[in-house]
Amino acid sequence: MGNQSDEEIIQALVSRRQRDSGFRMLLSKYNERLYWHVRKIVGIHEDADDVIQNMWVKVYKNVDKFKGDSGLYTWLYRIATNESLSLIRKRKKHAGSDEAYLEDWCDHMKADPYFDGEEAALTLERIVMSLPDKQKQVFLYKYYENLSYDEISKIMGTSVGGLKAQFHHAKNKIQLALEKEY
Repeated sequence: MGNQSDEEIIQALVSRRQRDSGFRMLLSKYNERLYWHVRKIVGIHEDADDVIQNMWVKVYKNVDKFKGDSGLYTWLYRIATNESLSLIRKRKKHAGSDEAYLEDWCDHMKADPYFDGEEAALTLERIVMSLPDKQKQVFLYKYYENLSYDEISKIMGTSVGGLKAQFHHAKNKIQLALEKEY
């Protein structure tokens, strides 16, 4: 399992008799990759697990709505990203402010047994987490996942020019914040 093409998975998903099998193929092929994508956005392992679980429930319930306009992975990526950003918005609202959210997030990261980074890595992560959502998304896609602007454009539904501007702003903000920090 996991070697099936997207077309084979889609055929199984749209078949009432093979839907569960198709969903298992989908999980096998994309779960780990999507987990790490979500983890880069939310930072915290438990939050990433929650997002992934919610994302798969949403995918299962809405698989009939997949039109094939974009690639299967692009569709999944978009759902995972939206669920991640939704969780961050909820956490910020619950914390009361962006600053309080970032402080809670840093405390979680320091206590997270899965985070083995040094203080500098935590500082960079905190700065990236403080970026506006679109800038953060573009930065993560470009810097960590090395996606092309065309790929990011398909995922985010934004023009390449707009993405380049967002990435440029994100880089500048990160650079200024790092210069201030060090």
